[in-house]
Amino acid sequence: MADSRGVVDMDPDLAQRLFEEGAFLVLFGVPQGTELGIDCKSWQVGPRFKGVKMIPPGLHFLHYCSANPASLGGEIGPKTGIFLSLKPREILLANWDAKNEDLDFSSSQNEEEMSRIRANLRDLDPFLGPYPYEVMRKWVSLTDRLSQELVETLQPLSGRVCAFSDVIPEIQFRHTKDRAEQPRNDTACQSMKEGLDRLPKMKPREGTEMRFSVIPERSYPPGAAPAEVTRCSMDLSYALESVLQKNHELQPLNLLGELQFAFVCFLVGNVYEGFEHWKSLLALLCRSEDTMRKRKELYLGLIAVLYHQLGEIPPDFFVDIVSQDNFLTSTLQDFFQFASGAGIDATLRKRAEKFKAHLTKKFRWDFDADLDDCAPVVVELPEDVTVDCGAH
Repeated sequence: MADSRGVVDMDPDLAQRLFEEGAFLVLFGVPQGTELGIDCKSWQVGPRFKGVKMIPPGLHFLHYCSANPASLGGEIGPKTGIFLSLKPREILLANWDAKNEDLDFSSSQNEEEMSRIRANLRDLDPFLGPYPYEVMRKWVSLTDRLSQELVETLQPLSGRVCAFSDVIPEIQFRHTKDRAEQPRNDTACQSMKEGLDRLPKMKPREGTEMRFSVIPERSYPPGAAPAEVTRCSMDLSYALESVLQKNHELQPLNLLGELQFAFVCFLVGNVYEGFEHWKSLLALLCRSEDTMRKRKELYLGLIAVLYHQLGEIPPDFFVDIVSQDNFLTSTLQDFFQFASGAGIDATLRKRAEKFKAHLTKKFRWDFDADLDDCAPVVVELPEDVTVDCGAH
């Protein structure tokens, strides 16, 4: 069996316990220079690398980018990630597939091969890097609401979380007739729209798309009267309850796990779709006043989840993406306003006040700016003009 020699900056008792209870990832053939990581830590693979040892049991995210050795600038490919649920002392084996530039885990199903690996684990030990235990606390704080069962519900059927979607044309153009009916590209485009219209329509390859909860396009029930449309557009509780009923009816707090899944896919996996879904879920949760009154535990959990998530985003990130259109501050401003309203549980109200003070101190955000600045402008219309009361 492997031993704990060579492990630095770790309590000896903890190191020994991880060697006795930790899992092993044995990864053969990963090319030198590949960027590979687990959870919130990554590194460049060296010539002796054959895997990772001392992995605490539980849910982890293995991620990697293939390297181009011929590239002068050290070019790497798009990131691929795999969620793994590891048991104590488990050994997981994968071989590098050079053709697909991916890890092939099928060898883990070969009992003879696995017996050989287990018998030779001591010889492999010098080639296995220890799990970066310094990121464990951070990783757990970002995924404490996320279970393997929920991951399997949300991730692509392929089991791979990819930074760039694998897309194929909606129309395969197998016949000359199909191609002939498409817009011709032998003349100059007169506008950007014309150029985009000429491009083939693409769709994700089956099995590679994320399976996030679908957020309703309309925030109000079918056949709603204008007054109800207005109310449901200001308080998104109807839409939120619809999402909970359809996707997390038995375990509503799993919505917080989905929020964490989307965030990790973006922060660690570089999946921009994860960021967009995180934004959508956050807006839905923060702008649902009636649900906030009824589901105290959901919102206490939301504050805890956001506390850790916002603590991990680099400060300059807010300048670039999160603060576009003032999304985060305006969304949280609505949340804090609702959390201080009538009918809100006292514990939730106090927790929200502390969270608001924390964010104000850390990021210097002003959540007490005049809300009227963001209010819709009321325009007087002639009597013969009708207004479409669709959702905003």
